[in-house]
Amino acid sequence: MIAGHASSGGSARYRDRHPLLRDAGHFRHAEHVPGLESLWCSSLGIGTYLGEANEASDALYAEAVRSALLGGVNLIDTAINYRHQRSERSIGAALKALIAEGSIRRDEIVVCSKAGYLAFEDEVPADAAEYFFREYIETGVFRSEDVAGHMHCMSPTFLQNQLERSRANLRLETIDVYYVHNPEAQLGEVSAAEFRARLKSAFAELERAVTAGKIRFYGIASWNAFRVAASQQPFLSLEDCEHVAREAGGVHHHFRFVQLPFNLAMTEAYTQRTQPMGREHVSLFEAAERLGIAVVTSASLLQARLTQGLPQRIAAGIALRSDAERALQFARSAPGTLSALVGMRHPEHVQNNLRLASEKPMPVDDWTALFSGCK
Repeated sequence: MIAGHASSGGSARYRDRHPLLRDAGHFRHAEHVPGLESLWCSSLGIGTYLGEANEASDALYAEAVRSALLGGVNLIDTAINYRHQRSERSIGAALKALIAEGSIRRDEIVVCSKAGYLAFEDEVPADAAEYFFREYIETGVFRSEDVAGHMHCMSPTFLQNQLERSRANLRLETIDVYYVHNPEAQLGEVSAAEFRARLKSAFAELERAVTAGKIRFYGIASWNAFRVAASQQPFLSLEDCEHVAREAGGVHHHFRFVQLPFNLAMTEAYTQRTQPMGREHVSLFEAAERLGIAVVTSASLLQARLTQGLPQRIAAGIALRSDAERALQFARSAPGTLSALVGMRHPEHVQNNLRLASEKPMPVDDWTALFSGCK
């Protein structure tokens, strides 16, 4: 197990080792978030969701992570269910090799993972129901009534189990950010009161993991909950989630991250005032800033659907080499974004994306002017 965690000094050391990217504004920190005021993160993070669950993809991911960390990307995002735990293991192998050879240090890298969905190990078993019964129910990790939709669980014992597996997969004593993965998956199965109680129990477990040194911060990674109106089923109030964290961990709680999609086709985090804050409604970005929560955005390229065929006005407004770069520039330039995730399964993907890192993010006024035409 690799000791340590991302730190202010380590992330600044990493930033300064890439002066061209540093001077272009590629690294940023969340000044409004307690504990993150001077933790430097790359404006692009490497995502590890897509790909087959096989050895060929394992090797590609390990090399892509290596290329990213050497090239100037110091934020890695994964989840235990990505490729049946193999994405975490590919990251762990890359980290172990790079640290052993002295190319990076542990305190320079921000590693994020998630738990919530029931995960297989390496591949889909012949009898999935038997696997989960044997691995989880017989051993007391969760009860059948803890599972929503036959696929989602966030009970304390389940999160504890998944965290230990993720730490072993990643070979890390401490994971920097640990998300509850799409908790809104439970909303259609249980009452609002029961959901809130389950979320509080989950947060309390993650606070204990912080105290034990197994994670540094935690958050919610959501696909729908922070993009839809309050009248829609998967809606979550970020303010209420922060209140739950206060109940679970006190005023100095560690609920400091939220992850959600944001791209040229999914702009709700900026355009829609879905989030109640007292007597008013604000955008997700504004709510996060007021609450002291960092925003990491996902699906920057919408699984490659934004890499070509963008409208001419986007090309005119973002004068870069390709539609892929324009889409990434849009996502990472959003005011309030700490890091924009992009899937990088091949080393050549990393090199293509790192070309953008040497470009300055769009000035707020230019980005807003472009964005007003995208509503």
